[in-house]
Amino acid sequence: MKRDRHSGIQWGRVLRRSAALLMVTAAVWALLTAAGAGAAAEAFKAMGEDGSLVSALLRAELGEVEGAGGPFDTLDQWGRLVVGQSVLLRSNGEAVARQLAGDAYEGAEQTEQEDPAEPSPTPEAEDPEDPANLPAVTTAPDDIVPRTLVPSSGSGYTQADGVYIYNPTGLDIDAAALAAAPVNITLGDPSEPQILIMHTHATEAYTPDGTDVYVQTDNSRTLDNTQNMVRIGEEMKEVFEEMGLSVVHDETPYDYPQYSGAYSRSGAGVEAYLEQYPSIKIVLDVHRDALIGEDGTVYKPLTTVDGQDTAQVMLVMGSPEGGDYPRWMENLTLAMKIQKSMNTLYPTLARPITMRSSSVYNQALTNGSLLVEVGAHGNTLQEAIRGARLFARAAGQVLLELEETE
Repeated sequence: MKRDRHSGIQWGRVLRRSAALLMVTAAVWALLTAAGAGAAAEAFKAMGEDGSLVSALLRAELGEVEGAGGPFDTLDQWGRLVVGQSVLLRSNGEAVARQLAGDAYEGAEQTEQEDPAEPSPTPEAEDPEDPANLPAVTTAPDDIVPRTLVPSSGSGYTQADGVYIYNPTGLDIDAAALAAAPVNITLGDPSEPQILIMHTHATEAYTPDGTDVYVQTDNSRTLDNTQNMVRIGEEMKEVFEEMGLSVVHDETPYDYPQYSGAYSRSGAGVEAYLEQYPSIKIVLDVHRDALIGEDGTVYKPLTTVDGQDTAQVMLVMGSPEGGDYPRWMENLTLAMKIQKSMNTLYPTLARPITMRSSSVYNQALTNGSLLVEVGAHGNTLQEAIRGARLFARAAGQVLLELEETE
């Protein structure tokens, strides 16, 4: 029996190696015929950087590779020889290492192990939060992957006083100067509204779990205000009011029945509230994120506070690259103060502040406007509620310092 099993393994290797040889031979012949030797060399490099091709070659050459060690620790002597002798695999070691390590989190953001690049900003029509781009999530499956998204180093960030800013724009940001600058906002008497909470994408919802279930209007969307972003805004409002701050909550679903154009509609809504209540100085547009790997894996930003799973919170800032926004640095200063408060009270609650070049997000309407993303569609509602309430507590401490004093 032992000899038969060994013979089967050997024949499996022969077949895999033969298939790999055929794949590479066919690729080389096609490249040389179509493009010539010089272009073929460049094409070799591009092919080797293709993750799916690297995976296919590895499976063909080596079979399935398992293990939790370093990228090449799982390989036997034959495996290391194969990688060393393959032109495609040898010349693209980083791609091979990623495939062996099972790096399925490409396309998401910061992890506790490394700092992969932020996804490129996209226009609203191509927004990953668009329900058309989201996989349907109807339960809380075990294959939703939690990640605590914090920088493991300062590389790729602008940072000062422990506050990190991811800045893929062309803007020059002096984080130290912004952190030291005062917030040019004065909140009036709390007998008048001070804060507006609203939701450009009010119907965004989370992963159903336990009794937190809802009827979907689209992928991870619902008009049930006990389950969508309106619920998250209500939780924030409650905390702010407990702290003595005055809040108006706009529950309008600007993203329903049509998703496209939601920011134009919500901008008009904010302007109407500012006209009705000139005392409003802070506008919080509350959303949730959507984190999906290139392979379709759903991720959720998660930390633990007081022993409870809690959705992480991210402040997203527009930029003048996306439109007329002359006072953008004042908004960013406020964001940094609130981020610092979160870091002090609840370390790892906050993801790095993220700048976007694709839009202003209506933040030019006041110098106290922030886009707040509480968790992602992979989080549960209860995780998001905990994150929202902690954010409000941290932000409230900063805002109370802005009130007029006699």
